[in-house]
Amino acid sequence: MTGKKKLQAYTGPYVMMLPTVILLTLFAIYPLAWAFKYMFFDYDGFTDAKFIGLDNFVRLFTRDSQYWYSVWNTFVYTAGKLVITLPLSLILAFILNNKLLGKNAFRAIIFMPTIISTAVISLIFTLMFNSYNGTVNNMLMSLGLIDQPIEWLGVKYSMMTAILVAIWGAVGNYMVLFLAGLQGIPNDLYESASIDGANKAQQFWHITIPLLGPVLQMIVMLAIVNSLKSYESIMVLTAGGPGGKTEVMYLYIYKLFFPVSEGDAVVQQYGYGAAVGFVSALIVGLLTSLYLYISRKSSEVH
Repeated sequence: MTGKKKLQAYTGPYVMMLPTVILLTLFAIYPLAWAFKYMFFDYDGFTDAKFIGLDNFVRLFTRDSQYWYSVWNTFVYTAGKLVITLPLSLILAFILNNKLLGKNAFRAIIFMPTIISTAVISLIFTLMFNSYNGTVNNMLMSLGLIDQPIEWLGVKYSMMTAILVAIWGAVGNYMVLFLAGLQGIPNDLYESASIDGANKAQQFWHITIPLLGPVLQMIVMLAIVNSLKSYESIMVLTAGGPGGKTEVMYLYIYKLFFPVSEGDAVVQQYGYGAAVGFVSALIVGLLTSLYLYISRKSSEVH
């Protein structure tokens, strides 16, 4: 091998990695470094940054009850979404993994919402759940189920509506992941169980669930992280309203950088937003680590 070919063989992998490294540096490492710096400053993007030490964190932990309310909303939103989405996705995957007429069409239909823009989905649901001329209220009233329009995006039902939209958009995605796990389970096990007299429910509980354990652990972790970080759908549906009833923590952070409605602060709070983002990332990281620890201990026991 000539010296030129040796050089190409040595530098080739690094050259191919270079675009990824550049993009990672520009869009991940640099923003993180920027945020880590300015969370110790009072900075609005226009005037000179003023170093204030830990004042942003003092404000966050002692004076910003709205942020902690958004954290609580995030937990409610995440729990409501996952409690319904994951079992429903698993059941659909189990059904569509069997011999069923038109199962590929059903898979495509259920998966389709995941490839549609979140903003578009949320806008459609906003029109459907409109209090006065929305499709849902009109249909319920025409069937005689309600006498007057329900304020689906009002104080009482706004979080429930946001969770419903999230479920509709996520079921197909997790269904596909469960399908991938189910297809790795040998059919011989189900055939042997059938010969021994086990019905579908018994096969599901005693064969599918145990063998799906590692895949289930990964899917639940992804679902938790994605739900804790989710805010786009709520931003379009309610912008965090009414009265902060649906404001989740990452939407709260977004508003500190980019006000989304007339009621938000006109002056951006980049320094404080960086501090809030750092604490929020710690919360997500701690919850994820706690889940991984519990799931690993559970796996060791069983």
